[in-house]
Amino acid sequence: MPHDLVLVRQLKASPENLYRCWTDAELLKQFFTPRPGVTAEAMIDPVPGGRFYTKMVFDDLGAFPQEGCILVADPGRRLAFTDCLSAGFRPKTGGFFTADITFTAKDGGCEYRVTARHADAETMRKHAEMGFENGWGATSAQLDAVALSLG
Repeated sequence: MPHDLVLVRQLKASPENLYRCWTDAELLKQFFTPRPGVTAEAMIDPVPGGRFYTKMVFDDLGAFPQEGCILVADPGRRLAFTDCLSAGFRPKTGGFFTADITFTAKDGGCEYRVTARHADAETMRKHAEMGFENGWGATSAQLDAVALSLG
Protein backbone atom coordinates (compact mmCIF):
# COMPACT_ATOMS: atom_id res chain seq x y z
CA MET A 1 0.00 0.00 0.00
CA PRO A 2 1.22 3.51 -0.69
CA HIS A 3 1.41 4.70 2.95
CA ASP A 4 2.92 1.57 4.53
CA LEU A 5 6.41 0.94 5.83
CA VAL A 6 7.38 -2.73 6.03
CA LEU A 7 10.12 -4.52 7.94
CA VAL A 8 10.77 -8.25 7.47
CA ARG A 9 13.30 -10.23 9.51
CA GLN A 10 14.03 -13.92 9.92
CA LEU A 11 14.27 -14.52 13.67
CA LYS A 12 15.49 -17.62 15.49
CA ALA A 13 12.77 -17.73 18.16
CA SER A 14 9.43 -19.46 17.70
CA PRO A 15 6.33 -17.52 16.64
CA GLU A 16 4.72 -18.44 19.96
CA ASN A 17 7.55 -16.99 22.07
CA LEU A 18 7.79 -13.85 19.94
CA TYR A 19 4.04 -13.29 20.32
CA ARG A 20 4.34 -13.90 24.06
CA CYS A 21 6.98 -11.16 24.27
CA TRP A 22 4.63 -8.74 22.52
CA THR A 23 1.69 -9.52 24.79
CA ASP A 24 3.36 -9.79 28.22
CA ALA A 25 4.11 -6.27 29.51
CA GLU A 26 7.17 -7.32 31.52
CA LEU A 27 8.70 -9.04 28.48
CA LEU A 28 7.79 -6.17 26.16
CA LYS A 29 9.65 -3.74 28.43
CA GLN A 30 12.83 -5.72 27.74
CA PHE A 31 12.87 -5.17 23.96
CA PHE A 32 10.36 -2.53 22.80
CA THR A 33 12.59 0.57 22.82
CA PRO A 34 15.83 0.78 20.82
CA ARG A 35 18.78 0.93 23.22
CA PRO A 36 20.02 2.97 24.96
CA GLY A 37 16.39 3.99 25.49
CA VAL A 38 14.16 2.01 27.84
CA THR A 39 10.51 1.11 28.08
CA ALA A 40 9.74 2.42 31.56
CA GLU A 41 6.09 1.34 31.57
CA ALA A 42 3.89 -1.04 29.60
CA MET A 43 0.32 -2.22 30.00
CA ILE A 44 -1.15 -4.69 27.54
CA ASP A 45 -4.53 -6.39 27.47
CA PRO A 46 -4.06 -8.70 24.44
CA VAL A 47 -7.67 -8.92 23.26
CA PRO A 48 -9.43 -6.90 20.55
CA GLY A 49 -10.31 -3.57 22.14
CA GLY A 50 -7.71 -4.09 24.88
CA ARG A 51 -5.26 -1.46 26.03
CA PHE A 52 -1.78 -1.16 24.51
CA TYR A 53 0.18 1.42 26.51
CA THR A 54 3.93 2.07 26.49
CA LYS A 55 6.20 4.78 27.82
CA MET A 56 9.58 4.97 26.12
CA VAL A 57 12.31 7.06 27.75
CA PHE A 58 15.48 8.38 26.09
CA ASP A 59 18.17 10.37 27.94
CA ASP A 60 18.48 12.90 25.12
CA LEU A 61 14.83 13.09 24.00
CA GLY A 62 12.76 12.56 27.14
CA ALA A 63 9.68 10.42 27.68
CA PHE A 64 7.18 9.29 25.07
CA PRO A 65 3.99 7.82 26.53
CA GLN A 66 1.67 6.27 23.97
CA GLU A 67 -1.88 5.07 24.53
CA GLY A 68 -3.35 2.63 22.04
CA CYS A 69 -5.78 -0.18 21.33
CA ILE A 70 -5.34 -3.82 20.31
CA LEU A 71 -7.14 -4.53 17.03
CA VAL A 72 -6.17 -8.16 16.37
CA ALA A 73 -4.78 -10.71 18.83
CA ASP A 74 -4.22 -14.11 17.19
CA PRO A 75 -1.77 -15.98 19.47
CA GLY A 76 1.43 -17.00 17.73
CA ARG A 77 0.30 -15.56 14.40
CA ARG A 78 -0.69 -11.91 14.40
CA LEU A 79 -0.91 -8.84 16.60
CA ALA A 80 -2.23 -5.48 15.40
CA PHE A 81 -2.55 -2.30 17.45
CA THR A 82 -3.06 1.39 16.80
CA ASP A 83 -2.52 4.68 18.56
CA CYS A 84 -5.52 6.11 16.65
CA LEU A 85 -7.84 4.52 19.22
CA SER A 86 -7.68 3.96 22.96
CA ALA A 87 -8.93 0.88 24.82
CA GLY A 88 -12.48 -0.14 24.03
CA PHE A 89 -12.06 1.14 20.46
CA ARG A 90 -12.56 4.71 21.72
CA PRO A 91 -11.53 7.32 19.11
CA LYS A 92 -8.79 9.72 20.11
CA THR A 93 -6.96 12.58 18.53
CA GLY A 94 -3.35 12.60 17.46
CA GLY A 95 -3.01 9.05 16.17
CA PHE A 96 0.13 8.32 14.18
CA PHE A 97 -0.02 4.76 12.84
CA THR A 98 -1.28 1.20 13.04
CA ALA A 99 1.17 -1.66 13.53
CA ASP A 100 0.29 -5.03 12.02
CA ILE A 101 2.74 -7.74 13.09
CA THR A 102 2.73 -11.28 11.73
CA PHE A 103 4.66 -14.28 12.99
CA THR A 104 5.12 -17.10 10.45
CA ALA A 105 7.01 -20.30 11.26
CA LYS A 106 9.87 -20.62 8.78
CA ASP A 107 13.28 -22.32 8.64
CA GLY A 108 13.16 -23.46 12.27
CA GLY A 109 12.35 -19.94 13.49
CA CYS A 110 10.00 -17.17 12.44
CA GLU A 111 9.50 -14.75 9.61
CA TYR A 112 8.69 -11.58 11.53
CA ARG A 113 6.85 -8.95 9.50
CA VAL A 114 5.90 -5.48 10.73
CA THR A 115 3.64 -3.34 8.57
CA ALA A 116 3.29 0.23 9.79
CA ARG A 117 0.19 1.78 8.24
CA HIS A 118 -0.19 5.55 8.02
CA ALA A 119 -3.09 7.79 7.03
CA ASP A 120 -1.08 9.76 4.46
CA ALA A 121 2.27 10.10 2.72
CA GLU A 122 3.47 12.88 5.03
CA THR A 123 2.97 10.81 8.18
CA MET A 124 4.68 7.84 6.55
CA ARG A 125 7.61 10.06 5.53
CA LYS A 126 7.94 11.36 9.11
CA HIS A 127 7.98 7.82 10.48
CA ALA A 128 10.66 6.83 7.96
CA GLU A 129 12.75 9.89 8.89
CA MET A 130 12.34 9.10 12.61
CA GLY A 131 14.20 5.87 11.87
CA PHE A 132 11.54 3.22 11.29
CA GLU A 133 13.95 0.82 9.58
CA ASN A 134 16.77 1.22 12.11
CA GLY A 135 14.55 1.44 15.20
CA TRP A 136 12.26 -1.48 14.41
CA GLY A 137 15.26 -3.41 13.09
CA ALA A 138 17.14 -2.93 16.37
CA THR A 139 14.12 -3.88 18.44
CA SER A 140 13.55 -7.01 16.35
CA ALA A 141 17.03 -8.23 17.35
CA GLN A 142 16.29 -7.32 20.99
CA LEU A 143 12.94 -9.15 20.70
CA ASP A 144 14.60 -12.27 19.31
CA ALA A 145 17.08 -12.35 22.21
CA VAL A 146 14.29 -12.04 24.81
CA ALA A 147 12.15 -14.68 23.07
CA LEU A 148 15.08 -17.10 22.82
CA SER A 149 15.72 -16.72 26.55
CA LEU A 150 12.25 -18.16 27.22
CA GLY A 151 13.45 -21.60 26.09
